Formats: sequence, C-alpha cells, structure tokens
Amino acid sequence: MSGPVRVLVVDDQRVVRAGFAAVLGAEPGLTVAGQAGDGAEALRLAADPGTRPDVALMDLRMPGMDGIEATRLLTRLDPPVRVLVLTTFRRDEYVFAALRAGASGFLLKDCDPRELVDAIRAVAAGEALLAPAVTRRLVDAFRSGAVAARPRPAGDARLAALTPRETEVLRQVARGLANAEIARALGISRSTVKTHLNAVLAKLRLRDRAQAIVLAYETGLAGTAPEDDTAPDACP
Repeated sequence: MSGPVRVLVVDDQRVVRAGFAAVLGAEPGLTVAGQAGDGAEALRLAADPGTRPDVALMDLRMPGMDGIEATRLLTRLDPPVRVLVLTTFRRDEYVFAALRAGASGFLLKDCDPRELVDAIRAVAAGEALLAPAVTRRLVDAFRSGAVAARPRPAGDARLAALTPRETEVLRQVARGLANAEIARALGISRSTVKTHLNAVLAKLRLRDRAQAIVLAYETGLAGTAPEDDTAPDACP
C-alpha cells in the first residue's frame, strides 16, 4: 500500500470518536479520513473519493444502521474497506455476527493505543487480527452453546478438498491458537503452519483467518477438535 493508511472512525459517541482520531492522527503513516456517528454516515463517507478509507474502525452498537450492517456493506465495496471492530465484548453474538459480515479484526475498547495502531496497520496489510481475549471468549461461547453456528449445507463438501493436515490446522485456528502454538501442538514449523493455512484459505476461498474461524464452526469442524486445557494466549 502506497501512502498513509486512511482510517474512518465510526462510533456514535463524539468524544470517543475524537479520542481515537487524536491518537491515530498523531501516528506517522496513518491519517484520519473521516469520522462517522453511525453506519449510514460511514457508507456515505466511504463512497466519497475525498474520504474513501482503507480501514474502518468500527463500533458495533449504534442507533440507525449498526456496525454489523455497515461492516457487511463496507466489505462489499469495490475495492472493499477492511473493518477493525472495537468491542467491549459484553455480548458474544455481536462479535460472531461481525465476523460473518466480513470484519477482519477485533480489539477490546480498553486496548493500549500502540496495540490499536499496530492492529490498524496489520488489517490494512491484509491480515486478520483477533485480540486474544476476544478469541478466547468466542471459542468458549461456541463450546458452551452460547453462540449457535449457522450450518452450511455444502460445508462438508468444501472441507473434503483439504488434506488431513490442513484440516487439523483449521481446527487449531478455530481454537484460537496462533501459528506458533499450532506448530508446537502439531510438531511442525511455523512456516509449515503458514503454508497449510494459506492452502486452506485458497481451497475454501476464504479471505483471512477470521473467515476460517467462522467456517470451522459453521461446518461443525471445530466441534470435532480434541478438548484440552490449553487456552489461546496470542493471535498473530
């Protein structure tokens, strides 16, 4: 990506928007393309060539058009706007709905400013980023049944294209493990994990790690992973 990363800050609270904008505006390589108080305003700004963002920093619960619908529409633009969600994670289903809508990353609202800046750069570069606490809660929510997976009739057929090792890597990704943790669990190198994960994304026509987690739960693959007490402590 040439030039600074253009960020659209979307939150219904003006003070919160201003605070994020101040942090991001002071960071080299980032520029605040605009601020929006709801999803509809975010879409208007995204459609304007003068304010077209690379990344939208998105709140989920807003009056009018909420962050989930805004995420769905922003990620379907041409070119798509990548969405980084900031959440308090009080309700797990919001996060999974945003994943389904196409969000590329999740951070908690009380994250460190440096973590926020790094996350925006990662998402702009095409990576998926789930904060460890978000991933842990999401995995726990599925295992407990607090969030119901939406079944895909063709899910099993799609998974049949994967090799056994690729299938196992996808299971581990759905548990919230980072590449280094998957490498240790499977006794392979990090570069091999990355190779398998790239193959999974290509074969299943998924954009990133976030979409892979959604598919693993929707097809029931994640539910077949062995249970243990190892909790995810990081995500790349």
